[in-house]
Amino acid sequence: MVASVLRGQSLSAALPPMVLRVEERDRSLLKELCFGSLRWQPCLTLYLEVLITKPLRAKDLEIHALLMIGLYQLLHLRVAEHAVVNETVTATKALKRPWAKAMVNAVLRNFLRQKEALTEQLSPRRAFQSAHPDWLVRAFKDAWSEPRTSEIIAANNARAPMTLRVNTARGSRSDYLERLHAAGLEANAIELTDSGIQLTTPVDVSQLPGFDLGDCSVQDGAAQLAAPLMMLEPGQRVLDACSAPGGKTGHIAEAQPQLDTLLALDSDPRRLQRVRDNFTRLGLEADLREADACDPGAWWDQQFFDRILLDAPCSATGVIRRHPDIKLLRTAADIEKLAAIQGRLLQSLWPTLKNNGVLVYATCSVLPRENDRVIEEFLQAHNDAHICAIDADWGLQTNFGRQLFPLIGGQDGFYYARLQKRQNDIESEK
Repeated sequence: MVASVLRGQSLSAALPPMVLRVEERDRSLLKELCFGSLRWQPCLTLYLEVLITKPLRAKDLEIHALLMIGLYQLLHLRVAEHAVVNETVTATKALKRPWAKAMVNAVLRNFLRQKEALTEQLSPRRAFQSAHPDWLVRAFKDAWSEPRTSEIIAANNARAPMTLRVNTARGSRSDYLERLHAAGLEANAIELTDSGIQLTTPVDVSQLPGFDLGDCSVQDGAAQLAAPLMMLEPGQRVLDACSAPGGKTGHIAEAQPQLDTLLALDSDPRRLQRVRDNFTRLGLEADLREADACDPGAWWDQQFFDRILLDAPCSATGVIRRHPDIKLLRTAADIEKLAAIQGRLLQSLWPTLKNNGVLVYATCSVLPRENDRVIEEFLQAHNDAHICAIDADWGLQTNFGRQLFPLIGGQDGFYYARLQKRQNDIESEK
């Protein structure tokens, strides 16, 4: 899986099929090795640049990935050094790379002998200090001064907590906490939302009481803010424009079961299937369509929406701890491209919103170019668009919305802005 990410595939696409191919008892370790190796990839790669005297060929990325996994264990896991070296060397046979056996053995043993000297040699490098690519550290620093930048980096390098959203249509949060405690699971309510619970130790969802029946969902606390921000009421027509994997869509349906319409779009059929799976588990209904939100002519029936949620495609720089492959797969050039997509989505969806309707714009990014600046550019081009203030005590108030940052042991990084459509001055005079 690590080699697949090195070739450009996302971990979320590469990992699931491989998990099914290993014994259940080994799945946690598999995930730990994949996530950990990618989390620390910038550091591990710098070590390997020094330790590998002859560069590997492009077709031998599996060996590069294998060495990353070996180094990760030696640096971050409590595994006997000789066991790590032996198992990593043995893995060359399974990879059908017998020629690499001696090289892998030499690299790992040289690392153990030179670890302190290598660490001192590499410590001035910004990518080594932060375990982030240089461009991303610069982007954080351009957007946020210290100590905020260091806090973001530290949170990105930490393991993410497991947070649940209780389906309050079926039972209260306090009742579900009692069910968790009765099942021997330690958990606490989170202050950020009325439905959030954070587990002390992550567990497989099969251990969660009533999960299969839809009594709870796995969803970060910051993501649970979307539905309340929409100010949902019975009889409304609601659009979730980029709905996959369906967590926020499900929360909308739970929060207001008497909606007239809940339309959920996604352009990726595989991701839309995840929305269907989630709704089946939750016992909910919605109109789920494979469609591009930028092309309303292909899916809109000319009936205006009271509420729109635009959880826009973004750099995901606020959820790197959950998707460490972002460090490899994103580039500086992607940010402007994503901002352009976000602007097009706003432009395309705005005509489908009725007068006095509300659109909630959300990203899991901490970069203002995808957040406040996108909203600012949209407001400058649309005099019928106005900020509907978010009166809250969470996050940082920005010019047009609120920014949450990833916190160690706390929520993910997220941005929200809320827009209301009002008649412009010329129209109101007619």
